[in-house]
Amino acid sequence: MNAGVIGIGRYVPDRVLTNEDLEKIVDTSDEWIRSRTGIEERRIADDDMDTSHLAELAAKNALEDAEIPAEELDMILVATVTGDYGFPSVACLIQERLGAKNAVAMDVSAACAGFIYGMITAKQYIESGTYKKILVVGVEKLSKITNWEDRNTAVLFGDGAGAAIIAPVSEGRGILSFDMGSDGSGAKHLYQNGQHLYMSGREVFKFAVRQMPESSLKVVEKAGLEKEDVDFLIPHQANIRIMEAARERLGLPSEKMAYTVQKYGNTSSSSIPIALVESVMDGKIKEDDVLVLVGFGGGLTWGAVALKWGK
Repeated sequence: MNAGVIGIGRYVPDRVLTNEDLEKIVDTSDEWIRSRTGIEERRIADDDMDTSHLAELAAKNALEDAEIPAEELDMILVATVTGDYGFPSVACLIQERLGAKNAVAMDVSAACAGFIYGMITAKQYIESGTYKKILVVGVEKLSKITNWEDRNTAVLFGDGAGAAIIAPVSEGRGILSFDMGSDGSGAKHLYQNGQHLYMSGREVFKFAVRQMPESSLKVVEKAGLEKEDVDFLIPHQANIRIMEAARERLGLPSEKMAYTVQKYGNTSSSSIPIALVESVMDGKIKEDDVLVLVGFGGGLTWGAVALKWGK
């Protein structure tokens, strides 16, 4: 029994915050932000829209795409570090709103690698025969923990949600392999200190440009594939230079990589599923394409999957 994706959905807030807008808030410039990150704008949720509301809307879109009712869900996994509350989990909040009365619900905390962690966790439940349909959501409202006076981090982050329904798929399709890991010695480089997010940009950059390409190559090898077999790369949308490092190690042309960082900035755990949805919508991903999804985040954490697209 292979676990794969049978439905996807995403939601991003309407409000756009451009680099020019940020020039009025902190000491920065559009040129500085673009040249170092590739970001041009990001989406910011209204004060009355919390993390669970973003997750709910993305989840509803994924359920519609999968053409299944919420009652058929056996499990809900929500990857987030910006939950509405310390507890209950976002997963429990959206379980009630979706009407997924038969689903066990819990949150996953792995920062920007969270959606990959959620996919890999869902794979175990599906392939063991324990559950049949699992909703995995990556969602963040990073605007509520961003220090808008810190020019090093205020320019990077945005809000959004992406979701996927993980279920049994036909032979040869689905998640072919995965890689995941953690390095707690790097926890001091990226964390939430009280109300705000703190990041040592240089240290995180050094870690990411090493780990993203390494994990990408590992899942290709574990799947028994060659780099040439990869049709499309969906990296965590943190920084264009980090993303390009992974693409170059796989030997892929630029048109074979998802690129949404310019529109949404770094949306943490939601960036990979949002980029997946938009790549499918744009016709860049086709049936039986081999995809590599790869991310890294606070913890420090990292994860990647090789995935053959299709039901």
